[in-house]
Amino acid sequence: SDLIGGLTAPSDGHITVDGEDLLALSEAQRTEMRKKKIGFVFQRFNLLPTLTAYDNIALASHIAGHGDSFDKGHLDAILKLLGIDKRVKHRPLEMSGGEQQRVAIARAVVNKPKILLADEPTGALDTETSQIVLNMLAELNNKFGQTILMITHRSEEHTSELQSRLHL
Repeated sequence: SDLIGGLTAPSDGHITVDGEDLLALSEAQRTEMRKKKIGFVFQRFNLLPTLTAYDNIALASHIAGHGDSFDKGHLDAILKLLGIDKRVKHRPLEMSGGEQQRVAIARAVVNKPKILLADEPTGALDTETSQIVLNMLAELNNKFGQTILMITHRSEEHTSELQSRLHL
């Protein structure tokens, strides 16, 4: 994920994301590309504890330069799909681990990135909650055509079900 995200340069070869050679871009251009084309979901949710769920999600839009003009209809659809539409006024510590991870996913996709990089997105969750989160990632892929690259150490059985639901 560090290579595709433009955070680390490869020792050999090239990396092209959405037609752009990452090695040909300056650091500022790679940062801009990450803000507009790549969403990140990590094992640790990386939510700001003093902000509500909604503000944690909206922050991604501000960082990408959209301010308050992001697609609120798209956000509403994501919130409903992820089952957190009634939790947007809560702060992270008032939410379960699964809800926090769903907020992190919403934050990662609010700007409609071309690629969602998910690095152990269920690593901090129990098996049942992990399955819910994986099902929601599959729904994002199916409903919004979200390309997902996921790194996981989960069993093959656990991930093969997800793979069968993805639109490939």
